[in-house]
Formats: sequence, structure tokens, C-alpha cells
Amino acid sequence: MKKYYPIIGLEVHIELNTISKMFCQCKSDYFNKKPNSEVCPVCLGLPGALPVPNKKAIEYTQMLAKALGCKLNTKAHFDRKHYFYPDLPKGYQISQYEEPFGIGGKFELKNKTIHIRRVHLEEDTGKLIHESNASYVDFNRSGVPLVEIVTEPDFDNSDDVKEYLEYLHLLVKQYLKISNANMEEGSMRLEPNISLTTSLKNFPNYKIEVKNINSFKYVQKAIDYEIKRQEEMLNSNKIIKNETRGFNEKKNITFSQRSKEEAKDYRYFPEPDIPPFSFTEKEFTLINLPELPYEKYNRYLKIDKLTEYQSNILIKNTVKANLYEKLSTKFKSKELNSKIANFVINKVLSFNSKLEDNLKAYLNLDKNIPEDIALQINKVFEENQKAVNDFKTGKENAIFFLIGQVIQKIGNKIDIEKLKTIIIKELKK
Repeated sequence: MKKYYPIIGLEVHIELNTISKMFCQCKSDYFNKKPNSEVCPVCLGLPGALPVPNKKAIEYTQMLAKALGCKLNTKAHFDRKHYFYPDLPKGYQISQYEEPFGIGGKFELKNKTIHIRRVHLEEDTGKLIHESNASYVDFNRSGVPLVEIVTEPDFDNSDDVKEYLEYLHLLVKQYLKISNANMEEGSMRLEPNISLTTSLKNFPNYKIEVKNINSFKYVQKAIDYEIKRQEEMLNSNKIIKNETRGFNEKKNITFSQRSKEEAKDYRYFPEPDIPPFSFTEKEFTLINLPELPYEKYNRYLKIDKLTEYQSNILIKNTVKANLYEKLSTKFKSKELNSKIANFVINKVLSFNSKLEDNLKAYLNLDKNIPEDIALQINKVFEENQKAVNDFKTGKENAIFFLIGQVIQKIGNKIDIEKLKTIIIKELKK
């Protein structure tokens, strides 16, 4: 049995939340609208209709490229990408190939660097609707601004892919706020490319792309399935050809859709109806970015002295992060930061006028509890919501389960009866 190394790259498509579509004035909010009700001659590709680029979509794309550490191109243009499919009315898609808005970024995982090849802007296609004995096309989605982020094939496992995708989702939705990134609605679609090689010095001569996956869980399952499937094929001396596959969510398997096209098959050439763009480096310096998730995480760790667990929870919820920062600024004590973070993470459901008073009561109660024990109690509550709810609904024996979970984390650092009293007080709050 040969040993194979996975070679994985990612293409992520994210719809931008602009008011109008990419090249016309139709509304880009198409979800749950009557089919073919948000269309015009431009997004239907009718003869004589001319595209006019959406400035806000370009600004959003450049903002994302900058946040991913890309070089922003001073020269950029749109291209025509030709292919024939029922959801593409013009017979080509206005996209970018030779001169996209951003190139050459990177994302740091814990143990490796993922390089971003390009961030480019294009128009979305229509949507095919398949029923029992017929297929229909809804063009409401046609022309919606779609940014595509393409990585180099730097991944070698599905866990790293999930970590990268979760960061990207967090970035575009909560920090840059350029997309709602709702995968159930299809506004963030994930497409891994998977191959296997026997030597990291040699890239394989084939590539399998799995199209239009809409969850982090499914993209992991698709990658893991493909690695196993390709490994079995190679061990049987079968030749694997370039292919585009789909993912069956019920069976957790991929299935063949069509042979995979290469760049030459799309017959790219510059879009003649849209002049090329010129930007200056000074314009790029005016693109303002918020504090990014990894920057906030590092600040919480190094300056606020929060734990990795606390920092991770807060950066994933900007509402709670903002509340933590407001409260920690109010109390102005770095020694209290960790307890304030615990309070915000575990106690605060919504903002109210008594919040500061509740925090003061919480801090007074916590004075006699070692901070590491208080943190572990909160972790146990977070991880065992059923037991917490059981206790609150009258099943008092649930307290013994929670005590056992805390002891597993902290050992015998505290008297059991004292620990029980503390946990009950916390639960009753």
C-alpha cells in the first residue's frame, strides 16, 4: 500500500450585500422572491443591454483583499468567461482572470501558512430548480455581485480547511460586514479541489473539484470521502481524470457531474463593454479596515491577559466582544479582565440597564473563588447545558454530575462541599 499525501486547494464564492446587482440596478436581495421578478435586460443577457459596474462591490472586494494581506492591483479589468449552461443567459460570465483586484495574500494557521492566489469579482449565475419531471431557471440571482477567494493548494487535511473557512466567514460577516454569508441561502458556497500524490515534490496530474457545498461540516465530509475514494482508485492502479463532482448530503458521498474544464476551455478575453480600471497606491491607503479577528485575539491574549478559550469565544461574537470592552474600560482594572470576560461569555444574554450592577455583584461573589476554578466552572456550564437546564427545572441531582465534571478539570483543589455551594449559587443566578 503506497502512502499518499492530500493536496487541497479551495475556491470560496461569497455574495456581497450591495443594494443593487453587479452590472445593473436590479435589487440584489433575491432570496424568497417570486422567480424571475428581480430581472432586467442586463441580467437576462438580452441583446443590446450594456453592463455598468457596481462601485460598492469593487470597494468591498478590495477591502476583503486587503484584509487577507493581498497586493491590490493598480490595473484591473473584467474578462468574459465562456461556457454554456442553462443558468447563464449570455453564454458567458463577466468575471476576472488576468488582472483581478487582489493577488498574493496569506492566512496563518497554527502550523502552516495558507497562501491566497487571488481575490476577484464576478457576477453570479441564475439558479436551476429541479422538480419531478422538469427543470426551471430562476434568474433573480443572475448578476448578483460575487467575490471569489482562491487559495493555493496548501491544505492537506479537512480540519485545517474548516478552520480557514470559519475565519473567512467570521471576517466577511461580522468584521468587514460585506456579506451575510448565509450558507443555507447559498450566499457563501465552498468548492474544494482534492488530489493525492506519492511525493510532495511532484504535483499530481489531475484535480477533482467538488462544487457548491454549503456547510463546513459537509465540506469536511466531502474532502475525507474524496481522499479515501481516490486512495482506493490509485491502489487499484486506476487512472483518475480531471472531474467536477457534487456532494450528496444524505449519503455523505461525492458523485460525478461532468469532466472538469481548464482555463483554456473558457476562452477568456477582456470584457469589451467595460473599460479597464486604474487605481493609485494612495487610494489603497484610504481603504479603512476594522481591527481584524486575529488582531483582536492577539490583543486579548497579550494585553488583556485573557485565556485562549476566552479570546476565541469573544472574537467569534462581536456583540459580546464590544460589551466586554465597554465593561473592562469602565472598571479599568486588568486584574478583573478575565472575570469580566467570564461574566460576558456566560451570564449576559442581552444589554440592559442593570448590567453594570449585575457585574459588580458577580465580581463580589467571585472574590473568594480562585480564578482558574471560576473559569473551569463556567466551561463546564457551557459544555453541559442539558445538566444546567435539568437543575434549573427541579432535577437537583444534576448538581452531582456538574461537580464531577468540574473536579475532572481542576482535580482536588477545593473542598467538595464548598465547590457544591459555589456551583449552586452560580446556577441560581
